[in-house]
Amino acid sequence: MNKIIGTLIILVFLVLLSTGCPPPGGSKPINLWTWVSGSDVTYQSGTYGTKGTADPTNIPGARWSSISWTDSAGNFWLFGGYGLDSAGTHSYLNDLWKFDNANWTWISGSNIVNQSGTYGTKGVAAAANVPGARSGSIGWIDADDNLWLFGGAGYDSGGVWGQLNDLWRFDGVNWTWVSGSSSADQNASYGTKGVADAANIPGGRDTSISWIDSAGNLWLFGGYGLNGAGSVGRLNDLWRFDGLNWTWISGSNTVNQIGTYGTKGVAHATNIPGSRRKSTGWIDSDQSLWLFGGSGYANNGTLGYLNDLWKFDGVNWTWISGSNIVNQSGTYGSKGTADTANIPGGRWFSISWIDSSDNLRLFGGNGYDSAGTVSYLNDLWKFDGTNWTWISGSNIVNQSGSYRIKGQEDAANMPGARRAGGNWITSGRILWLFGGEGYDSVGDFSLLNDLWKIQVK
Repeated sequence: MNKIIGTLIILVFLVLLSTGCPPPGGSKPINLWTWVSGSDVTYQSGTYGTKGTADPTNIPGARWSSISWTDSAGNFWLFGGYGLDSAGTHSYLNDLWKFDNANWTWISGSNIVNQSGTYGTKGVAAAANVPGARSGSIGWIDADDNLWLFGGAGYDSGGVWGQLNDLWRFDGVNWTWVSGSSSADQNASYGTKGVADAANIPGGRDTSISWIDSAGNLWLFGGYGLNGAGSVGRLNDLWRFDGLNWTWISGSNTVNQIGTYGTKGVAHATNIPGSRRKSTGWIDSDQSLWLFGGSGYANNGTLGYLNDLWKFDGVNWTWISGSNIVNQSGTYGSKGTADTANIPGGRWFSISWIDSSDNLRLFGGNGYDSAGTVSYLNDLWKFDGTNWTWISGSNIVNQSGSYRIKGQEDAANMPGARRAGGNWITSGRILWLFGGEGYDSVGDFSLLNDLWKIQVK
């Protein structure tokens, strides 16, 4: 009898773990995904509702390469990207949304694709102002909860599509065109390295990465766009914007540069990451900038998928981990176990978060799995400043999503493989993920509008 009771207790324990419920006397499981809203199938149109009014039925249309921010109240803001409007037409968007951790609100912009920008007067906020439809921009939020938006590939004031270098600010009510041009495909003006100048401006570009430091400065690196001579390609220029002027800090003013790696772990004035786009970046509590992967050039001039990890201390770059050769497979090790040999495979357009302990969380993207196959990924990683840990998801590409019951944590839940989703983090190390381009519940590949969250260690 005791043996039977013991067996039953073990079975109950295992069932509770599999459903995401804590065992008696146990703590709540972590690293479990919850499907929050949106559809489990691809290619869904947006439901906009009434501008300015939150509603449980509102949901942005499926999209990828949007721009996202988080404000001081924990609201998530989403702008544009390439996806579906209210009529089910897919192209470039300029809709601005807010998610309050319960409902979506359509705030500004159009519910129809391919809108031109309305710039108004530089430096003057106006109700009619709105950036044109675009994807691949960068965005950040300042200490006053203003949203900032720079560049991308999209539509200028005349309806011309190209690489943009316009800088915008949204104060919660109106947009202000701050700097840059209202016309696409503008050359950069670099000025003197290290010297701020009102005439300085990065060239039109998309798929750069950005950071915000504790002083509110924006840092901008690379992307795909124009240099000072009008040549188009991948860039490795590092810029700083202080709220008034741009400063060219490091890197080249010429496109398609190879990386100079130096010695792993050693900072040096000649070190510089190669030109790239669609990388991942974050900033730690010491104000060091971190850069991972992307599509670009390593040290031999070959273009491909990168998995190199870099740190910039404000003066010099340091190659931290990963390879100086493109197209490397991932080394996953054991799930949940940090190891010096672990490293995500070369990839671009991953989704990333930085938590309160300076850990990077990296999800998916388009790149190489453990078998050396290149396609779409759904692996979740943690980098603790020293080592990588494979947390969840598959080490094999092109996995379908597993959605289970909306609103419930479940050990069987897992977002499908994807790239270029929206992301933000809230208190308690809750990571949020929205949409992207990837695989749904039935294995179809297209644009997604599913919303997920996960609490991580």
